[in-house]
Amino acid sequence: MSQRLEPGDVAPDFELPDADDTPVSLASLRGKRVVLYFYPAAMTPGCTKESVDFQGSLADLESAGVTVVGVSPDAPAKLAKFREKEGLTFALLSDPDAEVLRAYGAYGEKKLYGKAVVGVIRSTFILDAEGKVEKAYYNVKATGHVERLRRDLGV
Repeated sequence: MSQRLEPGDVAPDFELPDADDTPVSLASLRGKRVVLYFYPAAMTPGCTKESVDFQGSLADLESAGVTVVGVSPDAPAKLAKFREKEGLTFALLSDPDAEVLRAYGAYGEKKLYGKAVVGVIRSTFILDAEGKVEKAYYNVKATGHVERLRRDLGV
C-alpha cells in the first residue's frame, strides 16, 4: 500500500504525456488551484460518468480559478479517443507505469466486487496554488463525487 497524502503535504511533482502526447508537469500549473483526479480506465462506465461530471462542472470550476486534470494508466491514444467521444476539454494524462498514481497513494490493493485486487484507487486531490494538498479523497465513488467536490470548493 502506498503512502497516503494528507492536507498540508507537498503534492509530488510529475511530468506525464497528455492525450496528444505533449508533456504536462505539475510545476507548470503552479499559481492555480488544481483538482487532480485519478481514475482506473478511460471508456469504462464509472470513469466516463466521473469525467463527464467534471466536464459538466468545468465552466464553474474554471471561473473559480480551478484547473481540472485527470490521470489514468491509459495510453495517450486511448485518452485522445476518450476525450473525443465524451467531448472532454480538460487535460487527461497518461501514467502507464503508475509511478504518479503510487506517489499519490492512488494505486494499491482495493476491493473490487468483494475481491482484493491491485490497481488504481479512484482518488481526487485539491491542490493549492503553491502545490500543497488542500484535500485528499480516497476510494471515491464515480457518481456524486464532483457535486461533493463543488461543495467543498464553494463552487
